[in-house]
Amino acid sequence: MKKILSAMILSGLLLTMAPAMAEGTHGTNGEVSLKSVGAGALSLLIWPGLGQIVNGQSDEKVITHALLGLTILFRFWSCYDGIVDRQGGVWKNRI
Repeated sequence: MKKILSAMILSGLLLTMAPAMAEGTHGTNGEVSLKSVGAGALSLLIWPGLGQIVNGQSDEKVITHALLGLTILFRFWSCYDGIVDRQGGVWKNRI
């Protein structure tokens, strides 16, 4: 029970930091809809990049999310990115 509660608290803290990390990045937020919430859940629970496919993002962004999905923490960013249906990305001329 303690492990589950700790995991929930940690994930809640990480999700509240995600919008702050998005400051100063390229791209614009779309609208949060039922479709984008489902896309965020796919990116978090199954694999990053699936949510971006559902939102109709570019192939470059989908591949970048899928490869960075090998790191566990990137799932939280990909989830946020899917929920707000963020168009564009930071990797061009930045990474």
